[in-house]
Amino acid sequence: MKLTLVTDAWEPQVNGVVRTLSTTVRLLAERGVRVQVISPDQYWSVPMPSYPEIRLAMTTQRRTAKQIRAFAPDALHIATEGPLGWHARGWAMQQGMAFTTSFHTRFPDYVSARIGGGTQLAWRVLRRFHGAASAVMVATPRLADELACHGISQTRLWSRGVDTAQFRPEIAPHPVYAGLKRPVALHVGRVAVEKNIEAFLAAPWAGDKLVVGDGPALDSLQKKYPAAHFLGALHGNALASAYAGADVLVFPSRTDTFGLVMIEALASGTPVAGYPVPGPLDVVGAQGFGADGRTGRGSGARIGAVADDLGEAMRAALGARRADCVAQGRRYGWDACVDQFLAALVTGDGLPVPYLPAPSLQLVA
Repeated sequence: MKLTLVTDAWEPQVNGVVRTLSTTVRLLAERGVRVQVISPDQYWSVPMPSYPEIRLAMTTQRRTAKQIRAFAPDALHIATEGPLGWHARGWAMQQGMAFTTSFHTRFPDYVSARIGGGTQLAWRVLRRFHGAASAVMVATPRLADELACHGISQTRLWSRGVDTAQFRPEIAPHPVYAGLKRPVALHVGRVAVEKNIEAFLAAPWAGDKLVVGDGPALDSLQKKYPAAHFLGALHGNALASAYAGADVLVFPSRTDTFGLVMIEALASGTPVAGYPVPGPLDVVGAQGFGADGRTGRGSGARIGAVADDLGEAMRAALGARRADCVAQGRRYGWDACVDQFLAALVTGDGLPVPYLPAPSLQLVA
């Protein structure tokens, strides 16, 4: 099987969307899927205003279409609503080719946080983009319900996974923890206004606060909160050691569609605190017991806390047992996520793609 993946978010960007897509591509290849990735690094590009790490590809629909035609894919998935996504969507509609999309970012909320104003125009654009897709992949049932309220109803679940070989509690804490006052509250992610990090930094807390990540708000937050510790972006074992050493991972965003860092923290044995909004509710649950998404039923063991008062949620999360957090984090397997992705794909004729099991599930003759 051949799949074309069109995305405006790709390496060297560092975020949950890129990690999800790149991991999915790698695991698809292990199942024998030939994947063509069309991404901004293949073109001349310009930085996105106010978000320079994201590069916007300056190309034409004709060139994008030429790449897709040359590969002749069995299925087309358009992951993002950027220039490349619009080019691929336009060509597919001209050809009468069925395709799927995915919803990774609440752009209406992102735009509102950046420049203010309402969100109606942005939702109108998103309805137009996703409306032609055979299926729109979403990370949680709660997000599917939200999109349905905005007129995007053909959703399919595509959850998220965590690399439990990398993120695990046995890893030695990052050396920075040796000089910090316990309990240590950690934030991991892009340092930008839409992530609401200032709510975390301003919340009352008895111990130290640690921020891992880079972004346009880094300098201003460092100056405003000199008592906090900023490590910049970390990757690989260094990032895993940051998770493993923290007493609580704080996820203050109100606009994310999921929050991959939360399940990475849980797999590392670190409980999660956040607001009672989509993302934390889908992972931690309303009572802090590990939600199943739509119903909010828990896993039976506390893995964190959510509250309208973020400081209250942070303190409550300290009551979680690290072993329970690890058990919950390990429920997010990548093979199951890839199964969901494949199940949502369609061929150019709009038919389901053949099921391709993970290598560990394949029968040996």
